[in-house]
Amino acid sequence: MLAANAFVGLHLVGALLLGMLVGYERSYQGRAAGLRTYGLVCMASCALTVFVGVAPLSYGATAALPSADVTRVVQGIVTGIGFLGAGVIVKDGLNVSGLTTAASIWASAAIGVLVGAGLYAAAILLALLCMLSMTWLQRIEERLPARARWDVTLAFRIEDAPGYDEVAARAQRHGYRVMRDTLNISYADDLLVWRFQVLAFERIQAAAPALLGEELASAGTFRRFSIASVRH
Repeated sequence: MLAANAFVGLHLVGALLLGMLVGYERSYQGRAAGLRTYGLVCMASCALTVFVGVAPLSYGATAALPSADVTRVVQGIVTGIGFLGAGVIVKDGLNVSGLTTAASIWASAAIGVLVGAGLYAAAILLALLCMLSMTWLQRIEERLPARARWDVTLAFRIEDAPGYDEVAARAQRHGYRVMRDTLNISYADDLLVWRFQVLAFERIQAAAPALLGEELASAGTFRRFSIASVRH
């Protein structure tokens, strides 16, 4: 029994350290889930998995326990972590954040399962790959060609209202394409309000939103406007 408890304890400590390793990146980025959350998730997943291997020694080895199915244990872990991951996903207007944190929490649970199953090298490799995915892959992603999407709101008097083709042509000159199916027109406070999304042909070649804002402000046609990034 002492050997079994020491065996389980070492697994828990190892899982805690690997979970904290992955959680440090999220903590460094200022996310809500950090060292404690990732460490606990990884350690708890390890505890549930390693229990399958030492189940015959439970209750002082005085009670006959049926053989446990590790696949069912893992299925329960994945289901439970799914609810925890959903709690860190936040939708604010058109933007969705927390997807990377939710995915990394799920990966942290997988690390704990590997440690509990005795696949130590695979667990360490997965922890390192998670760290690289959340650091270096983001830098690579920023340098790859991509299309940025922006939510634009324009408010103007009815007599100053431009035509749709004029707005689309002006956006195209700056490297953007107006998404016609997102156009929403409303009227409030004696102002006509257009809200639509624009898609950059190439993120690097498109004009910066700050320059678009300066041009809109200097035009004098618009009573107010806003430009916001759209991230799904």
